[in-house]
Amino acid sequence: MKRVREQVRALHRLEPANNDHLAALRVALSVAVPSLLLLAAGRTDLIIYAVFGALTGMYGRSEPHQLRLRHQAQAALVLLTGVAVGVALSVNHIHSWWLVAVEATLAGVGSVYSDRVRLKPNGPFFGILALGACASVPAQVPWYAAMLIACGSALFSIAIGFSGWMRRRTWEPGATRTVPPRSAAGTRELALHAARYVLAVAAAGTVGVASGSGHPHWAMAAAAVPLAGADLPSSVRRGVHRIVGTFLGLAVTAVVLLPGPWTLAALYPAFQEPVHQAQVLALLVVLFQFATELFMTRHYGLAMVWFTPVILLMTQLASPAEPRILILDRAVETLVGALMGILVVVAVRRPGSRRRTGFPGLPAVRPALFRFPRRPGH
Repeated sequence: MKRVREQVRALHRLEPANNDHLAALRVALSVAVPSLLLLAAGRTDLIIYAVFGALTGMYGRSEPHQLRLRHQAQAALVLLTGVAVGVALSVNHIHSWWLVAVEATLAGVGSVYSDRVRLKPNGPFFGILALGACASVPAQVPWYAAMLIACGSALFSIAIGFSGWMRRRTWEPGATRTVPPRSAAGTRELALHAARYVLAVAAAGTVGVASGSGHPHWAMAAAAVPLAGADLPSSVRRGVHRIVGTFLGLAVTAVVLLPGPWTLAALYPAFQEPVHQAQVLALLVVLFQFATELFMTRHYGLAMVWFTPVILLMTQLASPAEPRILILDRAVETLVGALMGILVVVAVRRPGSRRRTGFPGLPAVRPALFRFPRRPGH
């Protein structure tokens, strides 16, 4: 029971700070500049592409500049691929079951690539999130314009991440990111782990589409979250953090979007006007992204409290919808997706894991349905 309590305490443990404010400032600046330029141009509907490009700045936060440069370039490939595929699906009006198939496939490919180059944050989550989000909103500009915005934003993020080198001008000859050597066993492990992503994302998307939800891509993105954990306890914690953090984030979103005496509309009457509303939402996206990065490595659940409104607000800017339906869909799809991801983590295990569930102190359970090779810790 003592070790069970340790796992419960780990759910709300806040990890030590590690210059998080500097990383958060870099990401916020990466999001702010292209977003404010689009705001000045009166095209807040295109901020969604700028934000996904700017998320490149989330990677390599604690690495030396030359390694961060390479890390962020690798991450940009994942993010921009997601945006490109999502825009292509949107332009061609491809949704529903095709979206599930394409996103599940990209999740598997992205998992192999992310594990191969050791991206941090782990896994292809942000790439498949970009795919689903961009596919779900109507393309208001030609595909190449959307990609130019995303690419320009990603390049600006990389420049911000490397800008500190101009002050220090230090370079470590021969420095490289730690990547495991290629081997037959390692390749097999990557492929099998990717299969878990395909299974979880496809299953969540299937449930989302079958239920008639307007946003099945949110379920697919949520299903990928637990798979980034290094072991079973951390995977389940990530799933729980995703659910609880999203629900709290939806409360923040409700204060911003819903009408009522307790919301932003009552405190700021001009918010009722579409032009002012777009301006406020654009500024809040930047502010909430700063808060997201501030907690991303310290407590995933707290990060989700702020990242949830980022996603919903820029979705609302790109394609306005009834806020109550938007919030309800996000809640249901996140719950379905995270539970599906946890189910896959529990059901599909790795060799060498004990007969019990992986939570010390709990009674033994039946062996997992499948066992994958143990993946090196991230």
